[in-house]
Amino acid sequence: MSAPEFKSDMAVMLPRKTRSTQGDGFSLKPRHGLIILGLCLVSSSLVYATDGTARPSSLDTLVKWMPLLLQGFIFNIIISMCAMALGTVVGTALGLGQISLNPVVRKSTWFITQFFRNAPWLVLLFFAMFLLPFEFNLGFVTIPFPDWVKAIIGLSLPVMANVSEIVRGAIVSLPSGQWEAAESLAYTRRQTLWLIILPQCVKRMLPPWMNLYSILTMATVLASVVGVSEVMTLTGEALAAEGGRTDLLAPFYSFVLLLFFIYCYPIARWTVYLEKKFAVKT
Repeated sequence: MSAPEFKSDMAVMLPRKTRSTQGDGFSLKPRHGLIILGLCLVSSSLVYATDGTARPSSLDTLVKWMPLLLQGFIFNIIISMCAMALGTVVGTALGLGQISLNPVVRKSTWFITQFFRNAPWLVLLFFAMFLLPFEFNLGFVTIPFPDWVKAIIGLSLPVMANVSEIVRGAIVSLPSGQWEAAESLAYTRRQTLWLIILPQCVKRMLPPWMNLYSILTMATVLASVVGVSEVMTLTGEALAAEGGRTDLLAPFYSFVLLLFFIYCYPIARWTVYLEKKFAVKT
């Protein structure tokens, strides 16, 4: 039996339909990276064809140097992971210090956070590279301090500051009723923080933390300025070994762009997914 249909002559104001803006815009796809690489290879091939000199093609030269470039890119990933781990540990401690009840701790951690958060990454990298010693002499043993370790420390400084703000922002964003409810149950401040507040903050911190890691990975090429043998440094050395051929610039640097695109774009898409999943409903 169907439900009766009611009709009325009275004007009814229907709710306004809101147009969703998510998904309407242009979004990058993995195939776009392949198209860019293909266009660069085609253009370099045309330059090679019009050159008329007898030398290996751009594609053959790129394939020859590809293992070395991939090795350099893996080194970029290692630098980014180590810098992110170091920055996360120290930044979390700074973030907790920013909500401390001790005014000295709170103000000092706030100053450190703001100082490194508003400093250029390249300046911090130079700071770590040229002011830290090349080795530590403990009297009975000498510990070397290579450039890549200094690069990790230099890149971890801005990460530390941003993680500190992420932690502080996540804790502050929670309703004050969480603290009051825990206090009514005789929880200490430390128990409230570790058992109630921080577990809820993990979901809120995860998307910006992943976004920060993606930015850090792309910033690891700054280490090439100070001579660390990562993918950009090795690309320059490979081009120099080929005699500075101009037709190799596009395919080599396009290959480097494609490597970062393949690694960072899935992280960006996963970040967007987590932002939607853990979005705070008001």
